[in-house]
Amino acid sequence: MEYESVLIVKPEVFIYKIPPRASNRGYRAADWNLKEPTWTGRMRLVAKGTTCILKLEDKTSGALFANCPIDTYPGVAIEAVSDSSRYFVIRVQDDNGRSAFLGLGFGDRSDSFDLNVALQDHFKWVKNQEQIEKEKTEPKQELDLGFKEGETIKINMRITKKDGSEGSSRTGKGKGTGGVLPPPPGGLGKIAPPPAAAAPATLRQSPGASPAHRSSGGGAGTEWTDYASAGGNQGQQNTANANWVQF
Repeated sequence: MEYESVLIVKPEVFIYKIPPRASNRGYRAADWNLKEPTWTGRMRLVAKGTTCILKLEDKTSGALFANCPIDTYPGVAIEAVSDSSRYFVIRVQDDNGRSAFLGLGFGDRSDSFDLNVALQDHFKWVKNQEQIEKEKTEPKQELDLGFKEGETIKINMRITKKDGSEGSSRTGKGKGTGGVLPPPPGGLGKIAPPPAAAAPATLRQSPGASPAHRSSGGGAGTEWTDYASAGGNQGQQNTANANWVQF
């Protein structure tokens, strides 16, 4: 069971008989006899479900003067005039379905503004209700996450190594990779000298030299007497030294 709810009440409104519309330019309140309204009474805007009705009632008794069913706003049932914000043209209907167009006026612009807001809020609510009912009746479509023909996906992965560093496909100077060797010590452009001739593995001791005499330092000449007499070694040493001096 649906209950009737009151959207807005205005204690005093004015109703006018209006001439037929002369052209498509719209209604003008200046064409009415605004100083002599046909009827003065109370206006109530009520809603029952999605139905909205503007009711004109007697101020004292509450007797119904006319009904104005409104199915959409703005629309044919209620339309603003072109020359004022305080006046509207409404379509009233009786129980037999006969309709007539009357002028509706307010003494203050705030009252007409309240009527505008109440109608807009109601039909916005109706639109939302229709959308909700539509979603309930329509079958829900499952989301298809599969690849269509020809579709590809690209993933940019950044792999973290055990030492915490991130790998990269870009080439560069990595740690531990081979490179240009540093120059030898001693500066560039210098050539190391050739190795000297190897000394004989053993030294022959001159006869009669005692160990004490060798340790005293006085017999150093006698230690090298036999070494100097070795012709082959002496000749090689002299040749090596001569080559080195010449270089």
